Amino acid sequence: MDTRKILTELRAERNRIEQAISAIEGLGKKGGNTVRRSSASGGGKQRRRRHLSAAARKRLSEMMKQRWAERRKKSRAA
Repeated sequence: MDTRKILTELRAERNRIEQAISAIEGLGKKGGNTVRRSSASGGGKQRRRRHLSAAARKRLSEMMKQRWAERRKKSRAA
């Protein structure tokens, strides 16, 4: 067994666990309305989650149903 490789993997796992713990601890302090990015993906920036209104969800649902129906028509015709 390569002990260096094992140690590297364990350290990486420890870092992931520490990030997860700090993210969970931060949820209680900030109310849970923000999404935290890790330093690897976004430099620690925060952004708010977007929520769709009921009308927007309905429009989106109907648009997707139309797209799926068109795909079914094309696949059956082929």
